Amino acid sequence: MDGLTAADLKGVLAPLNFLAPMAEKPFSYNYEPPPGTPLRNGSPETHQVRMHDARAVAGQLSLDREGFVLLHQPTGVADFYDDDEVKRVYYPECERLMREATGAVKVVAFDHITRNAALSAKGNRIKQPADRVHNDYTDWSAPQRVRDLMGDEAEELLRHRFAINNVWRPIRGPLLQSPLALCDASSLSEENLIASDLRYPDRTGEIYAVTYNPAQRWYYFPRMQADEAVIIRCFDSARRGAARFSAHGAFDDPQAPADAPPRESIELRTLVFFAD
Repeated sequence: MDGLTAADLKGVLAPLNFLAPMAEKPFSYNYEPPPGTPLRNGSPETHQVRMHDARAVAGQLSLDREGFVLLHQPTGVADFYDDDEVKRVYYPECERLMREATGAVKVVAFDHITRNAALSAKGNRIKQPADRVHNDYTDWSAPQRVRDLMGDEAEELLRHRFAINNVWRPIRGPLLQSPLALCDASSLSEENLIASDLRYPDRTGEIYAVTYNPAQRWYYFPRMQADEAVIIRCFDSARRGAARFSAHGAFDDPQAPADAPPRESIELRTLVFFAD
């Protein structure tokens, strides 16, 4: 979509949290950091951003252009808080969905996060909505994740185009609180993608934090239902012809009712391999 199309869409003005520019490399810990070490060293910088309602143009969106698409995707999962059921039922569902949506020859679902502010607690796997704009993988961490997960196949797979795409959906709908803001990848400048360490007990990953740029165009899908899913392009190894990175983050919708239930959502990550 171009800016002219976006200007014609309905939407809301809402705060969105970016990374404040900084000299050193940002980091954050995914566990209790060593004594005297902060959980993260970057500071948020909040901007009021126009969130365009993308439902009116959902049929025009392209994973290779905007970096996200909305799909109708019923699921056979009864309990998204049951990790075993998610891996047994939802992983194969999303692998099939991703093959159909992208034409990939091989898809591997490898990770998921459930989010619910009411159930999130220190030490459990349920997280709060991620309210800072980010992108899950970088030019370094995406191929490294393939090497981490694909063993002896990795180097051959990396000779061909590959992507890392997320499947994001509400667990219950309509989703009213903390909807997901999605940046049109064609409006996202790589100078605003700041490589940031994500530290785990056993490894250090790398994501992109995002600094603000008024040229960025932001969208969301109001009142998402549990049978809807957004595919998000986090990385694509293609150097041309496809969106390589995108950005997303939760925001407070000013139109959400005061008694809106906490957002419940699940995001699942997939390695997506192509023949070319």
